[in-house]
Amino acid sequence: MILSLSIKNYALIEDIRVDLDNGLTIITGETGAGKSILLGALSLLMGKRADSSSVKNASIKCIIEGEFSLKNYNLSGVFSDNDLDYDAHTIIRREILPSGKSRAFVNDTPVSLNQLQSLGEHLVDIHSQNETRSFASEEFQFEVLDALAGNFPILNDYGNLLSEYNSVSKELQMQTELKNEALKELDYNSFLQSELAEANLTKLNQEELEAIFNTLDNAETIEESFASLMQLFSHEEIGTIETAKEARGVIGKISNFTDAYKEIHERLNSIVIELEDIFDAVERASLKVEADPNELATVNERLQILYKLQQKHNVNTVEELIIIENELSSKISTTLHLDTIIEAMIIEKKLLFNKLENIAEKLHKKRKSAVPQFLQKIKVYLDMLGLPNAKFDFVFSKVDSFKKNGTDVLQVNFTANKGSSLGPLKKVASGGEMSRIMLSVKAVLAKYRKLPTLVFDEIDTGVSGEVALKMATIMGGMSKEMQLISITHLPQIASKGAQHIKVFKEDVNNKTITQMQRLTDEERIVEIAQMISGNKITDTALANARELLN
Repeated sequence: MILSLSIKNYALIEDIRVDLDNGLTIITGETGAGKSILLGALSLLMGKRADSSSVKNASIKCIIEGEFSLKNYNLSGVFSDNDLDYDAHTIIRREILPSGKSRAFVNDTPVSLNQLQSLGEHLVDIHSQNETRSFASEEFQFEVLDALAGNFPILNDYGNLLSEYNSVSKELQMQTELKNEALKELDYNSFLQSELAEANLTKLNQEELEAIFNTLDNAETIEESFASLMQLFSHEEIGTIETAKEARGVIGKISNFTDAYKEIHERLNSIVIELEDIFDAVERASLKVEADPNELATVNERLQILYKLQQKHNVNTVEELIIIENELSSKISTTLHLDTIIEAMIIEKKLLFNKLENIAEKLHKKRKSAVPQFLQKIKVYLDMLGLPNAKFDFVFSKVDSFKKNGTDVLQVNFTANKGSSLGPLKKVASGGEMSRIMLSVKAVLAKYRKLPTLVFDEIDTGVSGEVALKMATIMGGMSKEMQLISITHLPQIASKGAQHIKVFKEDVNNKTITQMQRLTDEERIVEIAQMISGNKITDTALANARELLN
């Protein structure tokens, strides 16, 4: 239940705090006094989106804070589901900055709007004026029957399965589209991969192959060059090696005279050794050179294949071609494997479909079985509220697809009068009838949904007199199950509250602000008398007010 509500800098409110008790709390005030502002502030605490235009003073932030007692409502699981530490004494704070941005906190822990909404659903049910006809909506009708049938755990399982089913269906569609696109490329990718595979790229050394080609293609020139080189090295009279040896011998005769001569001799000796080594290398290389037109053609063919592949794939190295070959192989393998993946997903989807179908049928049967129970319970309240001849007819049908609450389609037909034919509730029920129906529905639900707080915003619209008194009696009964807050214009209902809060405007320092005041017993008499007779309070109105309060 709500212990207190503090509001600062919101709409016409500067700074107020209202303490609330258990039982039935009545809120009254003239039209435009600011009763809706109170609901707006409470809605923000429950996760409604913020609007910077509701900030009274744009230079400072708006702060709304609610203090809740949750010790008897078994909400620790809800806190856990929202990654919050449970505390039976919980404080929720919402701040709206001048920029329009907002922040929310649960026991000083920052929370997202989704977390706040999820938690708020279990704390407060706000029945605003525009929700009086909500029982005419299929979604709320299912909610009522599911509450009576105890379907919420089943619905939770159904929702999880439906989410999984939709995910698998989406993935299956994506994989099928992927396969169709992949099949268009399969033949071409297979051709490219085969072409690269035939080149046997892993055993190909491009640099080595190009060296062999250059050698074979220039064999005659190379042989001639080697022959000339060997002649220069080995000629008996003017050969390079012999000349170097002769020079070494000449300097050797004087090498012992000075260190400088000795160094020259050593350097010439090194030259002779190097020249002889070069000669041996040239000789060995010349023996390997032999013109071979057949081998030249083979090497050239391999190189041309390689060059064409590099040009086709816009790369420069064998390594890059190997990467492309591997990627193509992977694409082909994935495409061929898609059938297996799709087949497995079809089986999984079918299994989920069957499970959903079974749960949807279970929900359907339990809902139908809850209808007589609902009709029996709501008749008690409708009889009290002057609708003894009211009749409902719940017409079920089914759709082929899975909706968020099953496969049921529901139409509720209604008549308030004996002998009249039933018609769709949303079309045939008047505003006053819908107010009484909605209160009766909420009264039935109060015994099945252990909700801390229920707020009615003029649910008594369209009723008066004896019916209003009966409404007040029903609200009083409901307030034994939960904290009930009712905003009303009817003195009959206002008189039945355990506490009474008046909302009013006043001018302070040349500005209009909204204030709230908890009324004493005497102040309640005056307020209810004013609701009866208007601003001119008569003795009769005061007497009527006292009678209502007694």
